[in-house]
Amino acid sequence: MPRVLHIGDIVELKKTHPCGSKQWEIIRVGADIKIRCCECKRIVMIDRVRFEKDVKKVIFENLAEENEKSE
Repeated sequence: MPRVLHIGDIVELKKTHPCGSKQWEIIRVGADIKIRCCECKRIVMIDRVRFEKDVKKVIFENLAEENEKSE
């Protein structure tokens, strides 16, 4: 089952970015996922299947976006 993702979530990926960081912020969700490195602010867009394989854990979950949709 696909993982539930929200804009603003901070995730840790299995591989490190060349800057040394493993933490990424999700800035776009769809068939492709756009993520921003939390250290150097580089933006990368990858397909959802590859992203879900590469995610190690969710560090911060942005539940505010989900609460706004339910109201």
